[in-house]
Amino acid sequence: MRPSFDEMQASGDAVREHYRGYQRWLAEQPPDVMHARREEAEMIFRRVGITFAVYGAKDENGSGTERLIPFDLIPRVIPAHEWAEMEKGLRQRVTALNRFVHDVYHEQEILRAGLVPTEQVLKNGQYRPEMMGVDVPCGVYSHIAGVDIVRAANADGSGSYYVLEDNLRVPSGVSYMLENRKMMMRLFPELFSQHRVEPVAHYPDLLLDTLRAVAPAAVNDPTVVLLTPGMYNSAYFEHAFLAQQMGVELVEGQDLFVRDNFVYMRTTQGPKRVDVIYRRLDDDFLDPLAFRSDSTLGCAGLLGAYRSGNVTLANAIGTGIADDKSIYPYVPKMIEFYLGEKPILNNVPTYLCRESEDLKYVLGHLDELVVKEVHGAGGYGMLVGPAATQAEIADFRRALQANPAGYIAQPTLSLSTCPTFVETGIAPRHIDLRPFVLSGKTVQMVAGGLTRVALKEGSLVVNSSQGGGTKDTWVLEA
Repeated sequence: MRPSFDEMQASGDAVREHYRGYQRWLAEQPPDVMHARREEAEMIFRRVGITFAVYGAKDENGSGTERLIPFDLIPRVIPAHEWAEMEKGLRQRVTALNRFVHDVYHEQEILRAGLVPTEQVLKNGQYRPEMMGVDVPCGVYSHIAGVDIVRAANADGSGSYYVLEDNLRVPSGVSYMLENRKMMMRLFPELFSQHRVEPVAHYPDLLLDTLRAVAPAAVNDPTVVLLTPGMYNSAYFEHAFLAQQMGVELVEGQDLFVRDNFVYMRTTQGPKRVDVIYRRLDDDFLDPLAFRSDSTLGCAGLLGAYRSGNVTLANAIGTGIADDKSIYPYVPKMIEFYLGEKPILNNVPTYLCRESEDLKYVLGHLDELVVKEVHGAGGYGMLVGPAATQAEIADFRRALQANPAGYIAQPTLSLSTCPTFVETGIAPRHIDLRPFVLSGKTVQMVAGGLTRVALKEGSLVVNSSQGGGTKDTWVLEA
């Protein structure tokens, strides 16, 4: 495995041009001042309630635990020209993925062309036959996409960006992007007078514009709500935050009802029709009449209202078929098939364990590869071969042999590193980036995204649920 690409340091002691101003400032900061700023940030985040519920973790009373996501004081800086190319690649990729979802639920041309195996789609747990033939406004299925991007070193010392994962169902993390920027501006206002950093604070306005743009055609002044599973969901802070920032109602399933195939919200002034639902719960729980009958989180009859075109769901039911890890290897072909273009952002090379030759290779190189469950998320159900014990590798070998179709494998990329303020001082830690792409009548995004950082030395797992932290992401203006 090659040495990691360092975002700040070039070869030797040279500092990359876009980091030079910040590096000069950082060198002048006394360690005790930085420690004090970090404590101040933690106190404010705790007071505001910016926490992340950790599934399966319990405190001493047996209750579920909420964890403060660690915030790092040192930003990740991206020069304007790199972001411009990444933005083009994101627009291209998300446009093709939306075309793919539309095609899957309509003509299925890509399946007939043999570019994506039919059984991989129609027998996939994320495929929703209820969506066949359903037309959605603007042909958009994933209105909010979170695309995970990593950077790896090339042989010549440069770094290339790769898409690691597409999140098209209910991607989370944008509230941390916004709060991280607010915190940096509070703690270090002088930095923003010294650097021309692209803003991100207008994201809630872009999100609301995107949601209103995809309302049912006959609606002039659409009512938008954000549907949450409730306060025990790991991302509840984000749900409440975004509803407040957009100025829309935060609702639970019990606040909604369907009458004559229209959706209404219960209010103190009586029922109010709802036109767009930004839903933050999974397909299975949306409508107990259509999916899981034991769900108390959704709204009975919602699918019927949706299929009738009387309400828009963002993201659409059935988008999961396009972000399943078993479909990910085919995204470059989708871009060529639907857009007639070469991919701007490349995939990480991927082995499909359901293919006998790929499985044979993976089983012989488990100690070198990252192996993932195709339906896994949050860093769970994953083997990082170089960091795994012999016992963990043996367990994964058995799981792979029992269900090869349930896994993919990839080379262990040494994610790029960024200087990070840890207990021992400033040290490199591995990072990724999740930009948030909004698709309505147009495709738009704020510059940057959420940078996640693996705080444990040598760790490549950046997920919040696995102890990762976050950084502010600066895209410098051209």
